[in-house]
Amino acid sequence: MKIQKIETWTNEFVCFVKVTTDDGNQGWGQVAPYNADITATVLHRMVSPYIIGLDAQNIDALTELVTEKEHKFPGSFLRRALSGVDTALWDIQGKLAGKPVCELIGGTAGSVRAYASSMKRDITPDDEATRLKQLRDDFGFDAFKFRIAAECGHDIDEWPGRTEAIVPTIRNALGSDVSLLVDANSGYSPARAIEVGRLLQDNGISHFEEPCPYWEYHQTKQVTDALSIDVTGGEQDCELQNWQTMIDMKAVNIVQPDICYLGGLSRTLKVAKMAEEANLPCTPHCANLSMVTLFTMHLLRAIPNAGKYLEFSIEGLDYYPWQENLFVESPFTIEDGHATVTDTPGWGVEVNPAWLETAVYQVSE
Repeated sequence: MKIQKIETWTNEFVCFVKVTTDDGNQGWGQVAPYNADITATVLHRMVSPYIIGLDAQNIDALTELVTEKEHKFPGSFLRRALSGVDTALWDIQGKLAGKPVCELIGGTAGSVRAYASSMKRDITPDDEATRLKQLRDDFGFDAFKFRIAAECGHDIDEWPGRTEAIVPTIRNALGSDVSLLVDANSGYSPARAIEVGRLLQDNGISHFEEPCPYWEYHQTKQVTDALSIDVTGGEQDCELQNWQTMIDMKAVNIVQPDICYLGGLSRTLKVAKMAEEANLPCTPHCANLSMVTLFTMHLLRAIPNAGKYLEFSIEGLDYYPWQENLFVESPFTIEDGHATVTDTPGWGVEVNPAWLETAVYQVSE
């Protein structure tokens, strides 16, 4: 079974990928969101030429081949492009076997506990608390993540005092029986992160994400070593050797790979295995309701060191208008705070033909 054709449908934010084999099998995948049109160009110029005509079932070998052929261009865009092909090939494997992808990698269909993940910083503590309470009441979420600091903020908050206000406000509004997580998005120096971390500890926050510039592993480790709560990170890291370094030095307590940033499910399984061997949980990053959240649901149903919950974006079309009409039927239904992986073969989702008609089409064959 050889790869015969790779097709992409793209706008600025989303790129869906369809792989067709010489015996007519087809699978759907997706590159990482954002600048997806650039990633599609990378896919057709720097990925497709090497793998057309090769064995569609040996995904690891294809990934390594592209890595070696494009060794002068490591990094994010190449990995984002690889994720589209990798995930489409996994969809083919699942459909051929008549099984959901999670079952192919050792898991089963079923539910996944989710945490409601807020992306907003331009929101007051009281308004954030109000909408999180509504989500708890409407959908049964019992875990929530909200934003502190300013993104890459150099110790400057989104506005003065916001972090000190929002942490106790959210805790008091939601009560002691919910899990609370925060994301600083590389906002702090180690000293300030440790200071804020103690505020988080005092308010029962259990998860402190990306406290320092994510590329400064030693800074993050200072925070990890100083605090008793879980310090987490890794969503931006796309090279396996960097992951091994981060895990070996215990820079974080929980690893957070993003399947689409990292290069696909196969490479993410390798990171999850590294973490398992180091006794670290894996709670992947998946901060929007494109296929990346679906991929992550399948992963969490299979790996032995799955973290406590799935990241589930609560931002609708007002924040992410590009999420509209991606699928014929949304795979993202929350009941009692849980998402569900079905037993439909492959990824179990159908891309909306009406959306495809609006997208820019490219093909390699």
